Amino acid sequence: MTCILDEKINKKLEKIFEELGFDTKFAMVKNSDRPDLSDFQCNGALALAKIEKKNPRQIGEMIAAKLSEDGDFAKVSVDGPGFLNLTLKDELIAQTMMDMAADERFGCEKTNNPHTIILDYGGPNVAKEMHVGHLRSGVIGESMRRIEEFVGNKPISDVHFGDWGTPIGMILAEVIERDGGLEKMESYDIAEITAFYKQANIRCKEDAAAKEKARIITAKFQDGDSEYKKAWQHIRKVSVDAAKENYQELGVHFDLWLGESDAHQMCFEIKKIAEEKGLLEYDDGAYIIRLDEVNKPKPPVIIEKSDGGFTYHATDIATIKMRVDDLHADEIVYFVDKRQSLHFEQVFEAVEKLGIAPNVKMRHIGFGTVNGADGKPFKTRDGGVMNLSDMIKLSKDKVAETMPKAGAESGLSQEELDKLIMQVAVGAIKFQDLKNNIASGYIFELDDFASFEGKTGPYIQYAIARINSVVRKNADIKSGNIMITNIEERNLALKLSQMNNVIMRCEAEREPSIISDYVYNLAQTFSSFYNASPIKGAESENVAKSRIALAMLTCNVLKKLLFLLGIEAPEIMPKA
Repeated sequence: MTCILDEKINKKLEKIFEELGFDTKFAMVKNSDRPDLSDFQCNGALALAKIEKKNPRQIGEMIAAKLSEDGDFAKVSVDGPGFLNLTLKDELIAQTMMDMAADERFGCEKTNNPHTIILDYGGPNVAKEMHVGHLRSGVIGESMRRIEEFVGNKPISDVHFGDWGTPIGMILAEVIERDGGLEKMESYDIAEITAFYKQANIRCKEDAAAKEKARIITAKFQDGDSEYKKAWQHIRKVSVDAAKENYQELGVHFDLWLGESDAHQMCFEIKKIAEEKGLLEYDDGAYIIRLDEVNKPKPPVIIEKSDGGFTYHATDIATIKMRVDDLHADEIVYFVDKRQSLHFEQVFEAVEKLGIAPNVKMRHIGFGTVNGADGKPFKTRDGGVMNLSDMIKLSKDKVAETMPKAGAESGLSQEELDKLIMQVAVGAIKFQDLKNNIASGYIFELDDFASFEGKTGPYIQYAIARINSVVRKNADIKSGNIMITNIEERNLALKLSQMNNVIMRCEAEREPSIISDYVYNLAQTFSSFYNASPIKGAESENVAKSRIALAMLTCNVLKKLLFLLGIEAPEIMPKA
């Protein structure tokens, strides 16, 4: 039998609807809008009224009469025009908790239609140290990768590295300008290469000849010039290695480390397909695909520039074709700054016109920016863009202020303390991001995000460590059958029963903040339960065993939910 509480009730409703001759698609409950009046409500009578040509309250009373015969309901009532209010008996709730605890998935469903989803997130560029602008893509994408995998889909994550454009020619031109050649290229690390790129940017803005030189070098290396290609390979390698270090600290994983360079050859095929379909136009020296302008004006998609180079449009279209042909994608989802929405509208329409991804869903999920206290994109004190590694260090330093010293008093070695600080700092950064709606920007509050109080990552991590501490302190009391003996236990059990719906809704809407809200409310509900439900002082041994079981279930659910958000759950906290 299913261990999903609302599914149990739905099955009972379906049976009654069948007996009464009603359409079973309306036999569904939802959490009550008035939890003070009932646990669940069913609005099916209102929808059936039009079909059955009866008063909805009359239909509701027919259903209620049948439900009242079921021993799992403590109370069934019909309110207003026909709302069915259902209050469950404690025994059914308790048994559902036992079913959840016995299942490694806590009763959570898997999708009936598993499919391959390419998740495109990350998007760092060569020769650029990762900055705070790269945070949200990686954090949101990693969470959705874990959620998609949990619900039974096959997610494939791709960083889609920016490694093929004009910046390469600019860097090489700058190195040649300073060194007279590329002989020393392979001795330069990411910081030095980044410095070359910054200087090249300044030079190309001020000097048209330097800009033209960079363009010529870019064209030559893309055409396969061996010396330039060797230098490019080094630039790419050190850039990828630096990005991997950042992502490793953040706990962000990629299955594929492909980039624009991998799509270069396919761009020729895209141009050919566009020509064969009569979509390719030659316009002012460039090759373009015009888009429909029925609803609003849209710039054309430029496939090849007048200098013979392929554009970002072209590489993105080529990448989609490769993902369909090689990875058999059923869906492709991009987690990219919402300011790129027009770009993806253009790309998706061009792909549809070209017919290269039939029946493949494509979606851009645009996110807002990470802002400072002034509401503008987060920067350093001197006004520069905050590096991601600096942001992580700032966070670690802030968390370290709240931690004791390593040694006998804390019971932690320096290594254990360093790991704990990292877990809490990264958890704080991620939760600060994921508690916000994806489309909204948010203010990065360094003073608040690492707090152990309020809606923060450390608060949830502390709740888990606190439960672990409770279980350790009551090691002589073994977990037993769950029973409901007070309102706090009941509220906690009903909150736990929502886990499946929360995860499935989060996956459907691609919105991790749904889980963040739930996990915070669950931790708060546990706190109320713990304060009102003593274990050592319980009225009986069985009640004490039940409370240990309920605490352990809550702990395991919280840990699983944090994992789905990409956040680690330390076993202990010095304060717990």
